[in-house]
Amino acid sequence: MSSQGDDLSLEPERVRDQLDRILSSAEFQVPGRSRRFLAYVVDEALAGRSENLKAYTIAQAVFGRDASFDAQNDPVVRIETGRIRRALERYYLVVGQSDSIHITIPKGGYVPSFTASQSEIASGRHSPGKDVDVQEAPVAQHKRPLAYRDFILPVGVLLVIAAMGMLVLMRPLQELVASLNPSSGTPLPAGDEMRPQIVVEPLVGIGRDNGDAGIAKSLTDGVIVELTKVKSIAVRTPGPKAYIVAPNQPSLSIQGSVGTEDKRLHVQIRLVDRADGTVVWTGAYDRNLDEGRILDVQDEIARLIADAISRRQ
Repeated sequence: MSSQGDDLSLEPERVRDQLDRILSSAEFQVPGRSRRFLAYVVDEALAGRSENLKAYTIAQAVFGRDASFDAQNDPVVRIETGRIRRALERYYLVVGQSDSIHITIPKGGYVPSFTASQSEIASGRHSPGKDVDVQEAPVAQHKRPLAYRDFILPVGVLLVIAAMGMLVLMRPLQELVASLNPSSGTPLPAGDEMRPQIVVEPLVGIGRDNGDAGIAKSLTDGVIVELTKVKSIAVRTPGPKAYIVAPNQPSLSIQGSVGTEDKRLHVQIRLVDRADGTVVWTGAYDRNLDEGRILDVQDEIARLIADAISRRQ
């Protein structure tokens, strides 16, 4: 259970607190059974029963399968694991950047990994060994002549304070302007003012199989994760908040459908200008739907969609 950072399996309370934070977040967008799946594998790992985390035992404990379960013919555990991996990646990209603990499920198995964030390790808040109190010896003070930088530093501090004061004074003015704008909403996060906004709407499962809705949900999460990696785009999810859009700032939405037929996966995607409903780009993706490769196919299509959209910006 180790990856980057220090293994935190010996700190169960912190790991469980992080698990609760993830499960209660609106940005961890998975169905109830996926939440039960994640909670189960985390609890088993913390209890020292990682060797029992196999597809067979998970299918029985989480999905109610009986003793006749065959992982080769029923890929439910593999599919849910892929969905959870993408949802965790999206959570840490969107809202969990500052979390001190990262919970992941490395590929190739179902055993979760608990690691300290790089920022926590760098700050020294987490140490794999025993805490040691260190007392620094007093350092002898030596007088030195005043240097040019001794005059520059106070001036620089004053300039920074003055700039911060101007920002504080300007904020009420910005809020006043926003209140006078009938289309105003929540201000954009810093750095998003001129980037194109893209709202990723949930893809619709249109096939006859019940699994199409699950594939559509998983592919939607994959597209969000891949687009979030494109720094020139501000990615949004549908919600009640309206964001202020600067003049001439593109505001687009991704829509589409997912269907399966005769072991073929059909994905239709369109990019729509939210200002007037104009369709500015469409994409179609057809792949053979081999159960053993379904997660790889979804990842591939999500990357292709993100690449196609990023090249248009």
